[in-house]
Amino acid sequence: MHKSFLFRYKLHYLIALAGFAVWMLFFDEKDYFTQQKRKKELQKLEQKIEYYKTEIAETRKQVNALDKDPAMLEKYAREKYFMKRDNEDVYIIELPNDSIQSKVE
Repeated sequence: MHKSFLFRYKLHYLIALAGFAVWMLFFDEKDYFTQQKRKKELQKLEQKIEYYKTEIAETRKQVNALDKDPAMLEKYAREKYFMKRDNEDVYIIELPNDSIQSKVE
């Protein structure tokens, strides 16, 4: 009778532990699968942070170059904003969108 008494209590603890494990794995708001999904999202966000940090560093380098060198400022204005001198003409040639899209596909 003594052995069955201990066995019964061990069985209760085992059932309670199994129930707790099932609850934590599937039904809790912080279950295993949700945690894995959040970990993937966190990794994606950290990659975005690194990408934007490098972009910010490159942009700062460009701004510093534009501040220090007037020739770079003129080049940037000509390329990005199609600015020109008084005695120059600027021609902008646009390609049809269909030919570009067919090459991309």
